[in-house]
Amino acid sequence: MKNILKKKSFLLTLLIALAVISCKKEIEKINDKINDASSSLTEDSDKKDSSVAKRDSVVQKPSLPPAMQEYGFYNAYIFPKDKKVRDSLFTLFNKKFTEKERYAILALNRLDSKNKWNADTLVVPAKIDTTLMEYSPFPMQLDVLSPVKKFVVFSYPIQAYGVYSNGSLVKWGPTSMGKKSAKTKTGLTFANWKKKLAISTVDSEWKLPYNFNIFNLDGIGWHQYDLPGYPASHSCLRLLMNDAKWLYSYADTWVLNPGGATTKAKGTAVLVYGDYPWGKRKPWRKLLNDPNSNNISVEEMTKMIEPGIERILKEQDNRERVVDSIRAAKAVLEQMPQNTKTLEP
Repeated sequence: MKNILKKKSFLLTLLIALAVISCKKEIEKINDKINDASSSLTEDSDKKDSSVAKRDSVVQKPSLPPAMQEYGFYNAYIFPKDKKVRDSLFTLFNKKFTEKERYAILALNRLDSKNKWNADTLVVPAKIDTTLMEYSPFPMQLDVLSPVKKFVVFSYPIQAYGVYSNGSLVKWGPTSMGKKSAKTKTGLTFANWKKKLAISTVDSEWKLPYNFNIFNLDGIGWHQYDLPGYPASHSCLRLLMNDAKWLYSYADTWVLNPGGATTKAKGTAVLVYGDYPWGKRKPWRKLLNDPNSNNISVEEMTKMIEPGIERILKEQDNRERVVDSIRAAKAVLEQMPQNTKTLEP
């Protein structure tokens, strides 16, 4: 009897153990399924988030490049090659800046309004001074020129001109000088004759408003003509119309002896110096990285001017004496009777 009870107890214990093991395995299977499902959901969620992120990145990617890149004192206004996009950006450019501001910006980039479409990048000051004087690459004062009443300098390296009166800078602006195959003659010279509308000797169809000759035998002078943003002339010194008009009135011409064969007095002193960095970055583009990159130091200017200062002053004194004598002669003529009558004997 006892043996039978022991067997029944053993079997009952065995059945309970088997049931516990079976339940444990079921629970593990359920947990595994839950974990698998959770992992699957996480992966799907990650894929979905990744997909959304990619889609969002495509949507948020700008369709146009930024028109303005900020550098500091000067910024870059960028125009892509696509014509429609360029036209749109130029429309924005015209709305953003006034006419005088646009004129100043183009001048800084050695451009006129006709040739602005050639620009892929415009250097734009953060603060725009329409007189351009705030951005002058020339020194504001040169003591070496203090006794010189009028002086004009043209810089080949930065394609700019400057005007000094008794050592003080009174004006500066852009120019387009001789291209590489027809470089502008350099050195100290003097203003000669002027003509409101000259005809080019290279091509009779080229009209040259406010032409002022400075190298007579070479036919070189400054005048208004296209400014495309680089040296492009046939040796002459191109200017914006307003600058050409201003210099036409400012500078003094030569004074010829009777008959016009020889010079009695020379005109305003003019210095043309240096050479352009052909094939390299345009000098004014360097302003984006260094606002002083185009500046010419007082020492450099003085070193260039000093060798000719004695001659400049000599010609200035001579011209003043000649002009004074001409004025005196005219005064005498004006005081003489206009009609003299001779009585008959």
